[in-house]
Amino acid sequence: MKKNILSSTTFLNSNMLKLAVNILHCPVIGFEISALIDFKSPVVNKQFAEIRDISTFCDEFADCRTFGFFSEIESLLDQGLIKGGSLDNAIVIADKEITKQDIKRFEKKVNLEKINVKDKGILSARPLKYQNEPARHKLLDFIGDISLIGMPIKGRFIIKRPGHKANVEFGKFLRQQVLKQRKLKGKPSYDPNSVPIMDTREIIKLLPHRYPFLLVDKIIEISDTHIVGVKNLTFNEMLFQGHFPNNPIFPGVLQMEALAQTGGILALKLQDITEGWDTYFLKMDDVKFKSMAIPGDTLIMKMELIEPIRRGIVHMKGTIFVGDRIVSEGDLTAQIVKRNNGK
Repeated sequence: MKKNILSSTTFLNSNMLKLAVNILHCPVIGFEISALIDFKSPVVNKQFAEIRDISTFCDEFADCRTFGFFSEIESLLDQGLIKGGSLDNAIVIADKEITKQDIKRFEKKVNLEKINVKDKGILSARPLKYQNEPARHKLLDFIGDISLIGMPIKGRFIIKRPGHKANVEFGKFLRQQVLKQRKLKGKPSYDPNSVPIMDTREIIKLLPHRYPFLLVDKIIEISDTHIVGVKNLTFNEMLFQGHFPNNPIFPGVLQMEALAQTGGILALKLQDITEGWDTYFLKMDDVKFKSMAIPGDTLIMKMELIEPIRRGIVHMKGTIFVGDRIVSEGDLTAQIVKRNNGK
């Protein structure tokens, strides 16, 4: 299955998720990141790293070590953490003046006989691979965290003072946006000025429902595989007088009924039935009510055939939209039955 690719125009500001990560609004072909760090330290002050071709990741970024400050490392060691860390796989930065007593205490904690403070306050068994190795590692962290959204990304990122928590929250935000776009990809376009394919007078020729239980006002799309109906909610609906009068809500079960009526029109049309037959519920599966529908809303009801109609059995996927919101959805199964006029 082909995975979705997020467009490069998504923007997240600090007020939304308090992240210091912005996506630059300019089109790019691939995946680019610019990372800036600033620890206000004479050893690791302002640093910049950039990747413009992800194919360079293994050679220029993958082996960049994690880093931490001397005072923080001691605290973590005292808590029994970072047991897998060593001066071979991590960079320890002196963020204060280190005395001989500090060195001896630290040697004991990391089980080393002797530690030398390298140039520029770096405690490491190996020299820096790059002058900006800390910034490169932060860029590496971002790539790892953002990959957890589970799909490739096309875009350019500028990340300022990133961290795992911010990266993960940003990744969650991106994934939510992708899922929302995926859900709304099939949202019908509704122009109230366009002439409907079927109005109420034509609908009642097919459906047996009448006021106050006719829940489809008009049909705006129809094909061999789908149908789109419209229902305008007003406070004058009889049901609102009893269904939470002080907080009127269109019931979820009636939303499913409105979808069923819309799908029934498609089923009868596909079978070239003009009168004398009805559709009846057999079951509803995976029904979800995601948002409230209230007076003043216009329900856009889309029903899609999941499989061809066989032996009068109709299996459809239904979704109700209000604007860019999905109000409810579910799989509905019905049967076309000859009307017996109550006999």
